[in-house]
Amino acid sequence: MRHALSLFAVLYGLWLALSGHYTPFLLAMGAVCTAFAVAVAMRMDVVDHEGHPIHLGLRIVLYWSWLTGQILLSAFVVSRIVLSPRLRIDPVLETVPSSQKTDLGRVIYANSITLTPGTLTTSVTEDGLEVHALTRSGMDALKAGGMDRRATAVEGHE
Repeated sequence: MRHALSLFAVLYGLWLALSGHYTPFLLAMGAVCTAFAVAVAMRMDVVDHEGHPIHLGLRIVLYWSWLTGQILLSAFVVSRIVLSPRLRIDPVLETVPSSQKTDLGRVIYANSITLTPGTLTTSVTEDGLEVHALTRSGMDALKAGGMDRRATAVEGHE
């Protein structure tokens, strides 16, 4: 029930932010539609700790803040590579170890790699992730393990 109430709050908050209409009738209809969407999601049995991971709490918000910085930094580096003919591209495809204990943790780590410009997760296994990187330095940064440690900390298994 906690997940359902939290999902309702998140969806209704998003609806309020995106609609821009705050008349009593539209607020009520937004609440009814949000409740219907949550009821359908519950009936489909997709409202759980993986589908709506409220147990991650503040850790995920801090991780998203850090990840946003990494995305911006990587976007700058990739832009420099693309715009400068002198910088060489050295694509590599290697397996990067992952220390996450749950499927949710591995998904967070794999998606974080894919969201970061210049890297792409191509396969996920229990032992590691197969990653394509635009440059050798990008792959070396992943193998250093900073993102892996942070993703594991978000998961709650440090």
